[in-house]
Amino acid sequence: MNPHPDLLDEYRVVRARGELDLTTTPRFARTLAAVRHGTGRLFLVVDLSDVTFVDGSVLDPLCTAWDDCRKRHGWARVVYTRPCTGLLLRAGSLAERFPRYASAQDAWRGIASEGGERCSPAVNRSA
Repeated sequence: MNPHPDLLDEYRVVRARGELDLTTTPRFARTLAAVRHGTGRLFLVVDLSDVTFVDGSVLDPLCTAWDDCRKRHGWARVVYTRPCTGLLLRAGSLAERFPRYASAQDAWRGIASEGGERCSPAVNRSA
């Protein structure tokens, strides 16, 4: 018996593009809810690598998805490449819950990327 078809049924990827803000996050939240239909174990990768702007409105849907996946003996992992996404997660005290993954494949394998990037260089205002 091949375990891969069942595993693929349990694995979902959501890819967001553009801006995730107060006006676009409700649609993103509905998408996250839709892919979590059913009751079995679930492994969810949320790929934000093509997101150009993200604000705090995305945190609640991500945490809701994370909680749901954990209750179902799975996980939710976030792919992001832009430092500002990491900054937002750190500001929301969620950096440990959502470590950075460089790709969906890395997220699937559980290979988190090294962190520590800055959103933008410090500006010298004393000049």
